[in-house]
Amino acid sequence: MPAALTLSDDGFRLHGEPFRILSGALHYFRTHPDQWADRLRKARLLGLNTVETYVPWNLHQPAPGTLDLDGLLDLPRFLALAHAEGLRVLLRPGPYICAEWEGGGLPSWLTARSGVRPRSGDPRFTAAVDAYFDLLLPPLAPHMAVRGGPVIAVQVENEYGAYGDDTAYLAHLADALRSRGVEELLFTCDQADKAKLAAGSLPGVLSTGTFGGRVEESLEALRAHQESRPLMCAEFWVGWFDHWGEPHHVRSADDAAAALDALLSAGASVNIYMFHGGTNFGFTAGANHDHAYTPAVTSYDYDAVLTECGDPGPKYAAFRDVIARHAAVPDEPLPEPSPKLPPTEVRLTDSANALVCAEFLAPAEHFTDPPTMERLGQAYGFVLYGAELPALGDRVLHFTGGVGDRAQVFVNGAPAGVLERERHEDTLHVRSPEYGARLDVLVENMGRANYGPRIGDPKGITGPVTLDGEPLENWTCHPLPLDHLPELPFRGTDTPVAGPSFHRGTFTVDTPADAYLALPGWTKGVAWINGFNLGRYWSRGPQRRLYVPAPVLRPGTNELVLLELHAATTRVARLTHEPDLGWTDEG
Repeated sequence: MPAALTLSDDGFRLHGEPFRILSGALHYFRTHPDQWADRLRKARLLGLNTVETYVPWNLHQPAPGTLDLDGLLDLPRFLALAHAEGLRVLLRPGPYICAEWEGGGLPSWLTARSGVRPRSGDPRFTAAVDAYFDLLLPPLAPHMAVRGGPVIAVQVENEYGAYGDDTAYLAHLADALRSRGVEELLFTCDQADKAKLAAGSLPGVLSTGTFGGRVEESLEALRAHQESRPLMCAEFWVGWFDHWGEPHHVRSADDAAAALDALLSAGASVNIYMFHGGTNFGFTAGANHDHAYTPAVTSYDYDAVLTECGDPGPKYAAFRDVIARHAAVPDEPLPEPSPKLPPTEVRLTDSANALVCAEFLAPAEHFTDPPTMERLGQAYGFVLYGAELPALGDRVLHFTGGVGDRAQVFVNGAPAGVLERERHEDTLHVRSPEYGARLDVLVENMGRANYGPRIGDPKGITGPVTLDGEPLENWTCHPLPLDHLPELPFRGTDTPVAGPSFHRGTFTVDTPADAYLALPGWTKGVAWINGFNLGRYWSRGPQRRLYVPAPVLRPGTNELVLLELHAATTRVARLTHEPDLGWTDEG
């Protein structure tokens, strides 16, 4: 059966009729499932006829031979909702997705295997991809356009020209899709640069570009690379992502709209990246590692067309006006902002020492040398390492392989210092008050690299540890993935508690609505509401508040739990109606 979307010299044809792709990026895994329909409706009202989404391998396949399509990962349901809204879908299954996502979507159980070369023709890598596609693609088959579904095109890899030039690897992926029943149009996307387009393209597969400005120059590069096929910007960057400790990135609506108009005036198709960014819930934010390791924040607002909570931002009306010059837009009012929760104070009345809680969260495992997080079979979260110091007095503790990514060190429960990978720290002076003093090292995975040659970087303690140059051995480890919280030994307290601790409080909601969790006076940690992991907070900024989706809340009593890693000057948190993504490049 022929693909529903086909190519001609002057554009696309959908079922034989001229079709310009007007798409917006909307990642289902960054949006609460109960809000998918709302975001899709707002895409249609903007004038879009298509939405685009990546598919995160690491979430869908947490272990070899498994496939998770539940809840936040119910991709078939998302595709059905898009179809019901009258939208087409561009599907980007990777296997690598970048997306400022943990590990670029590659599962840690695979990248941790000795010698495996990710994103290459290494048969150990391609065999794992094939096994994943064997499970992923059959449930998606009914949603392909040739079977009446919304998926009109499927991407092969992702910006591969910025990573490698293994055409045989790309061909393997294309064959893997075709042999598993994907008949739709295949495409690649690369930065609009001659060398990257050449390295990332595949004969017989449509090449598309990624860029946010220099529209004429970028389209010329794409046309020079591919003379007779439709022009398409598969990622039209309208904003950018944020790292902890850096400014919040913004782009003016006027500037972005002018570039979009230039793109559409040239006759090109477009995928707006992002239409709706959403949130890196839990521990899913990735990291970049160029000269230094820089982890991404929890919010993926991206200064997108829709804000993190799904409200129309300044770009919504501006883009709708631009699209209306080139295509029909629905004759319906602009969407209204969602209801917001009234300001609510949450007093955290109970606390529990996190180092003690390790015994409740995971059984101890024993090793001669400290294992990596991957060796423990853990993808995300924390590991608590413990050993005895066989000396007293001032000593030099050296982590020969560094830490992945942030280590808090304690001696007999007292803080001894913090080591951060992004600061290239691996040595700490500690004072042992006695022979056999207890050393605890709490290591946090702040996100695996999602771009460049360091994809698959190990987490936890990543090499031997020495004390004054001598190996420190006989370690006790507690893996702490924190994917769910059991009953913990909370005790009531009215005073601030120092050191890593869980804190719990309750609050009452009349009618659930979107909100933001504000934590002034708190330092760094993780927040859960009703067991849903909202993500990391950090006073370092720029992000100051965590988005709370309305479906996470319930009428009546709700529970907030914080894992505060350092200390707080208060016992209070606040739910408010406004975001705070921090200071911008403009100050």
